Amino acid sequence: MTVTTATATTATATTATATTATVPTSDVDPFSHEVLEDPLPMHAELRDAGPVVLLSRHDVFAMARYDEVHAALVDWQGFQSAAGVGMSNFRYEEPWRPPSLLLEADPPRHDAPRRVLQKVLGPRALRRLHERWRADAEALVDEVLAAGTEFDAVPALTSVFPLRVFPDAVGIGQEGRENLLPYGDHAFNAFGPSNDLVAKGAPRVAELSGWVAAQCRREALAPEGFGADIWAASDRGDITPEMAPLVVRSLLTAGVDTTVHGLSAVLYAFATHPDQWARLRSDPSLSRVAFDEAVRWESPVQTFFRTATTDVRIGDTVVPEGRKILMFLAAANRDPRRWADPDAFDLFRDPSGHVGFGMGIHQCVGQHVARLEAESLLTALARRVRTIELAGPTVRHHNNTLRAWESIPVRMTPA
Repeated sequence: MTVTTATATTATATTATATTATVPTSDVDPFSHEVLEDPLPMHAELRDAGPVVLLSRHDVFAMARYDEVHAALVDWQGFQSAAGVGMSNFRYEEPWRPPSLLLEADPPRHDAPRRVLQKVLGPRALRRLHERWRADAEALVDEVLAAGTEFDAVPALTSVFPLRVFPDAVGIGQEGRENLLPYGDHAFNAFGPSNDLVAKGAPRVAELSGWVAAQCRREALAPEGFGADIWAASDRGDITPEMAPLVVRSLLTAGVDTTVHGLSAVLYAFATHPDQWARLRSDPSLSRVAFDEAVRWESPVQTFFRTATTDVRIGDTVVPEGRKILMFLAAANRDPRRWADPDAFDLFRDPSGHVGFGMGIHQCVGQHVARLEAESLLTALARRVRTIELAGPTVRHHNNTLRAWESIPVRMTPA
């Protein structure tokens, strides 16, 4: 990666006069396999380069420091989501699917769907699920340990558990659930450039999109569950009938892959930090803190884009209206300007304030569901497992947006 300085001339929104600023410019490709395998050196270089950097390979601006990323996330008026949170600019390009009403919309179109989901996924619903998910987690852990104490944590635990409990909660049937992971993988790849990762998923786009759309219909959903609650909201007039399947789709797109990789992150963290696992075992109430610290430390969602709605000044640089800005959530979550010893996974830390779930009005509406899944699985493991260690080389799964795992071989010593 090479960082240089370039001179950019733009017009400010207030004076419409030309201003000149020196913009750090990098030739790094954040979506290359080399960077996706280990993005941490790139994150450090971008943070050190300045508050905003021009990525010359893709002609987009980028922010990697916590303060600037946080500010952009909460400023939906200046940093638009409705033009797409990926590299494609919906002002000029046709989306590959109807845009998400939660992720790719701004007020007022964003407001009603978010209010509905906040209620559907609220504390009352999660209280109903708490005991059921805890029992499901205990059964899964018992089943896995009965088969042997050395196994791959990704297919055995972190992929299986969300696919067991979350679709049940939404109200979709058992058949075809395996489609959710490749669909979500392609959806998150599509936020990046049209590279080999997008091409890999392209042959199944029509099939997977059709299957997901079919699961979002009222008649396909169980009479009780998150999906039925969303359709009931359309009956009350809280959202339109046209919005209801798109809101259900948002759950199925964002509620599985991100949780799978969040659970993988926390298990990898404990396998490589035995002292922290011992601390969790001594105090299982730290399970949610552990999950949030893993989300900060590993950042399953690495990046999202915004689009400048006006000429916007970031540091000494004016980013022109209409330009894409890539926010490195993962880099912000390890910014030493915000976090003490940021590369450490530490349960003594207060990880609140991390941007792994976003921030502001577009903050992940399902984050409490993910925390409940993590709490259920970690509590079950803490009761049954004395030690966790890596049992072989780990393998990353490359995705343009997600920090994901293909394989985490572990050895667990029963308590």
